Formats: sequence, structure tokens, C-alpha cells
Amino acid sequence: MKKRTLTGALALGAVSALALSGCAAGAEAETLENGDQKDVTIAVFNGWDEGVAASELWKAVLTEQGYDVTLEYADPAPVYTGLTTDDYDVTLDTWLPITHADYIEQYGDDLVDLGAWNEDAKLTIAVNEDAPIDSLDELAANADLFGNRLVGIEPGSGLNRVTTDEVIPTYGLEKMEYLTSSTPAMLAELTAATDAGENIAVTLWRPHWAYDAFPLKDLEDPEGTLGDAEGIHSFGGKSFEENYPTLAGWLKGFTMDSELLFSLENAMFNGDADSDDYAPVVEQWIADNRDYVETLTD
Repeated sequence: MKKRTLTGALALGAVSALALSGCAAGAEAETLENGDQKDVTIAVFNGWDEGVAASELWKAVLTEQGYDVTLEYADPAPVYTGLTTDDYDVTLDTWLPITHADYIEQYGDDLVDLGAWNEDAKLTIAVNEDAPIDSLDELAANADLFGNRLVGIEPGSGLNRVTTDEVIPTYGLEKMEYLTSSTPAMLAELTAATDAGENIAVTLWRPHWAYDAFPLKDLEDPEGTLGDAEGIHSFGGKSFEENYPTLAGWLKGFTMDSELLFSLENAMFNGDADSDDYAPVVEQWIADNRDYVETLTD
């Protein structure tokens, strides 16, 4: 799946900044009838599918409302820096209280927390829905039913670190073969096992479209090795509420349960892997979920 980057935009900005600055200084931002500025820039974390999905959804919704929406892809550090300088207006994928806590501690005084729109973000160990176990403390004794394998993702991921340092030693899974390669490789293994009707155990996380595409269940984690669920928050830049009073209200009221999010992600990411033109897919998803979408701008 292709991801857009800021490289071209930054290069262009570096060349034209001086030429534009004089014009920008005297120009007034165009305003909609609802009091919001018409142009809005949403910052999207590279590779974070739930943020891509939510941002593409809001781009479509706001475009219907007359906004001119730009999505800019970047890593978290420059996103939070850019929010404090109003280079970005808002981002929709801040995980709290753990994952992005350091950024909020550093930059939070110049940001506005618009609230959590999903409260079910967490690391998981998932198995096929009809697997004969329900808890991680049953996995070691039934490892042979899963081919003595636990299928992981990228070796450098935080999920791999938690699995290696916490899950495996706590639940005595050292005798299982722990495979790490990549998220696409894990999904390929999951697809093959599902098609063959075989048991499989994989490292996964919520939200992810696999929960909509495959019959899965999370193994219980009685020892808490994978941590608690986090909330996914929207954060505005320092002038966001002043520049976008109506949109700020909409985002404060924005909620999306995991099943809806899974279905949107599945539609976007489990199709043509070579395309990052999500607009037609999102447009169809909106048509199929119009009752929900209309609540976003009530």
C-alpha cells in the first residue's frame, strides 16, 4: 500500500516560502458561513491505518460541507511540532495515555485535546474464532494445536518487543516457534490458515481491518502483559478552536466504534494494495453508512 509523503511539499515550500510570505501576510483566510476557515490541513501519521481511515473519512465529509481539505503525511514528531506552529490544523490519531504521552507532555500546552473517538486501541494476541482456547494461559499446553507457532510482525515493532519481553516468558511460550517478518507476511499466514480451516495464533492490534476480514478472537491476557486499552484522540493546533469553532465541536462529538472502523479499514486496505486513491472506496462506504456519517456534523 503506497503512502504519500511530505517530501515534495516541503521541497516546494522551501523554494517558494519567501515569495509567498509577502502575499500571505496581507491575505485573509476565506471563511465559511459556519465561521470556520475554508482551508483545513489534517496531519496523518505515516503507516497508521486507523489514522489514514479516519482522516480520509473526515476529508470526504468536510468536502461535502464546503471545506478545502488537505491531508499531509508525516511521522509523529514533526506532526506535533507542526501543530504548535499552525502548519497543521489537526491530527486524528493520538494514542493516550501511553503511546504518544511523551509528545503530549512536550507539546501539549500548545495543543487542544478534542477527545477520544475510539477507546479500544490495544495490542493483542489473536486466534481463529473457533480455536479451542480462550486465554493466553492455555496456549502453551495447546501449542501443538497451533503448529507450535506464534506468527508475529516486524522485529523492530513495539508489539514484537512486548511479545518477546512480556508475553512469551510470562505464559511459558518459549517452546513455540515465534516467527517475525512483516505485517503483510503475518496476514498472508492468517489468510492461508483461514482458507485451510486451521488454527493459528498471531500478534495483532486493535483497530485493524483483519478483525473485519477474518473470524478472529483475542486471547484473554490475565497477567496484563499486553497493557490496557488506549483511547485514540483528535488533537488540534494552538489556533484550531479559534479558526475552526464549528469543526472543533464536531470533532469533540466524534465517536466511531471498532466494528465501524474495522469495516472502513477493510474496505480501504484489503483491496487494491497498489492504490492509495481511497476517495472512491470511502465514498462508497459513506453511502453504505449514511445514517452514521450524518451524525458527524449534527
